Amino acid sequence: MAYTLRITEQFRLFVDQARTIYAEMEASAILLLFDGTADWAKVRRLVDDPTPFIIVADTEDQLSGARESGFRTIALEMVGNPVYDRLMQAMLRGITEDYIRPGSQIVAMYGGFESDTIDTVSLISLKEHLNRLTSSDLRLLNTTVPLETLKTIVNLAVEIGLSGREGKPVGTLFVVGDKQKVLAESRPAGFDPVRGYSRSERDIMDPRVREGIKEIAQLDGAIIIGADGTVEASCRIIDSPADNITLSKGLGSRHWAAAAVTRSTKAVAIAVSETNGTVRIFQKGEVVLRIEPTNRKPFIWKKFEYEPPENV
Repeated sequence: MAYTLRITEQFRLFVDQARTIYAEMEASAILLLFDGTADWAKVRRLVDDPTPFIIVADTEDQLSGARESGFRTIALEMVGNPVYDRLMQAMLRGITEDYIRPGSQIVAMYGGFESDTIDTVSLISLKEHLNRLTSSDLRLLNTTVPLETLKTIVNLAVEIGLSGREGKPVGTLFVVGDKQKVLAESRPAGFDPVRGYSRSERDIMDPRVREGIKEIAQLDGAIIIGADGTVEASCRIIDSPADNITLSKGLGSRHWAAAAVTRSTKAVAIAVSETNGTVRIFQKGEVVLRIEPTNRKPFIWKKFEYEPPENV
């Protein structure tokens, strides 16, 4: 259920406190995570300067008017997920979009107890919880896959690594680009859930398609995606030769397949580890980027001294 944020005196006090922490701790941003929508023009007037703020909600509809009011926005498409998972994904997306500096601190405002109000302010150190790539990292990849397509698939992989599916760990493999050669070097593992759908129904940029891919990710085999973001096939066994490939000890068959297919094709492979949710990006037979979505231990929130403002 989506709620409308109540703009109360409590909310104003929380905004003031968040701005104070932001300034004193030299944080990267103030992240406002909400399970619904709001009168964003009114919020804009209350915060005065929208520059530090990132507004996060589950859907683009809930963010309607926020960008026009001068806020940076993130639509998570994670309706019903726990606050912890949504916070982590918001931070990951914030770094990918260059809203947040890797390794910095952010101030987070969210509803920890009440769904229609902001009742919690926390200072979070990304050094303790995230090790994440930026858009500039992805641009270093020598690939014909458009950046937006690559970012979307990497974000999807991180979501899978972070949350799994219905609380269970999920590992999967995406192979992106050079689709004809990748299809030639792979074979069906069995039934292909995406077969028979139109191209528009297989567009990875569509949130509904990404939700479907999360279900398919639980099945064996790789998911093959064209450079244009069309899911070409799923549940594919990679047959590319893995001779003379060297990988770190402990990496399994999924990672060997990712290395092999990227050495013999121009594709980029994105592998999600089932054991710890780590995402590895492969190119030319090697791991070129590694993403640790989260430290799964509980957050250690840094405390702050709170003094109510005068004349309230």
